[in-house]
Amino acid sequence: MSRFSCRLAGLAVLALALLPASLPANERVISAEASDPQTMGWMEGFPPPADKLVMQPESDFFGFPKLRWTVCHLRELLPTEVVSRGLGAPEPLDYALDEEAIDALTFTPLGREREMTWQQSLSANYTDGVLILHRGKVVYERYFGCLDEAGKHGAMSMTKSLTGLLAEILVAEGKLDDQTLVATIIPELADSGFGDATVRQVMDMTTALSFSEDYSDPTADIWTYSVAASPLPKPEGYEGPDGYFEYLQTVEASGAHGEAFGYRTVNSDVLGWIVSRVSGKEVTELLSERIWSRMGAEQDAYMTVDAKGTPFAGGGLSAGLRDLGRIGLLMLNEGTINGRRLFSGTGRGRHPGRWRPSRLCQGGVHDPAGGSYRSMWWVLHNEHGAFAARGVHGQTIYVDPSAAMVLVRFASFPAAKNAPIDPTSLPAYQAVADYLRTK
Repeated sequence: MSRFSCRLAGLAVLALALLPASLPANERVISAEASDPQTMGWMEGFPPPADKLVMQPESDFFGFPKLRWTVCHLRELLPTEVVSRGLGAPEPLDYALDEEAIDALTFTPLGREREMTWQQSLSANYTDGVLILHRGKVVYERYFGCLDEAGKHGAMSMTKSLTGLLAEILVAEGKLDDQTLVATIIPELADSGFGDATVRQVMDMTTALSFSEDYSDPTADIWTYSVAASPLPKPEGYEGPDGYFEYLQTVEASGAHGEAFGYRTVNSDVLGWIVSRVSGKEVTELLSERIWSRMGAEQDAYMTVDAKGTPFAGGGLSAGLRDLGRIGLLMLNEGTINGRRLFSGTGRGRHPGRWRPSRLCQGGVHDPAGGSYRSMWWVLHNEHGAFAARGVHGQTIYVDPSAAMVLVRFASFPAAKNAPIDPTSLPAYQAVADYLRTK
């Protein structure tokens, strides 16, 4: 067993134990093919039949199988703000397709004995789109479900990684000191659990906070946060915080900062606030100015916002598959794309695969066992030096420097967890990387 497999063996056991609980019994049997939005007929017709509507104010649009339509249509359900690609022509990607060979690649999922092909893994993980680049050229590109090449898909928590990248750029340029206390930049957070944390502790999620992010627990803090952040009118009699910034001021500390990693989306939104306060620009505006309008993007992206117009820096991005491939190329090539350097010095001139780890993760709902988290990117510590942006329901930008590979996947896996997906996905990614290293 490779060192990579050894580090993830515990994850496989956890994932197999979680799977029955992750998917309700009446949902486990609905395959990717059967739950395809076109097969289900969601929002088709003029007007659509009542039993095929996916709409507000019903709150089930993120429940499976409606989820599989929603991930491509978020701006039809929630207010959004554009991440502009600017007015210049896009820079086309080069192609050297090798799809037949990649489809036939085999690997053994962690914790299992039977091999699986790459092609079979796409259906198993409810893939909506997948793009693989090798040495800067597209070698594989497929679309399923709600997505086609002109569409956009929810990036979920991969949004965090872009927020983290913006913060790293500001740190590298000397505009943001990552050892500064949060309250120094955001006085409104002085009395919250964030006030005496450093910016770096927020960036690496080593803050000690009283905040639960278990999506399967209806009483978890993440749902209270969602109510505060909702752009819709608040329920009658509601007296809680309104919007991201108001809610963040109510989060309390629990322990000492810097001692342990804890995945909490509120850190990303505090970081978005810090980035905006330091730069004088909203996250959407800064992302456009520094990256999206300069990387040759094909499409505008967009981000969901709260009732006060604040972008959701922890999970609100929707974008095209190929444009996230461009983000992966920027990370692989340390800020350079199309012969132009868009940023330099992030991570002191190194890509995340060589960043100093923060606290090692133990393996759980969000994090891969044996990995660590730095500036809101996951560092996997495998023999390839891989690192990734990750989001619930199976989203990933997976960068393998040793294979000069960028892999982007959009998915709509039924459960809002990555633990059931990783035992299939991570070995599949490595199988593709191993193959590309021979080319």
